[in-house]
Amino acid sequence: MKKTNKTANGTSFHDVTITATPQQLVTILGEPNNNSGDNKVNMEWVCENNDGVLITIYDWKENRPINNNENIKWHIGGRGIKDTLTAKLEILKLLNDTKNN
Repeated sequence: MKKTNKTANGTSFHDVTITATPQQLVTILGEPNNNSGDNKVNMEWVCENNDGVLITIYDWKENRPINNNENIKWHIGGRGIKDTLTAKLEILKLLNDTKNN
């Protein structure tokens, strides 16, 4: 899983979430794209996995400043439920690997 400059058009939320701190996601994915400008998203990562599957990870309607060490429920967007579930597993593995190093 890595950040990409591809557009997130065509991705949507399929009721798949993950709980992590912003700092944990920065550690595994790099800096997020900040503030979508619509007051709905503070931080967002547009990523793709090794198979080129495009996903987004974003906070949804937090509408407030977020502390880097605060647990947040992040939405995972994709082109289908399978993509978002696969992404969740990949993110959990990356987070776990980071804890163990």
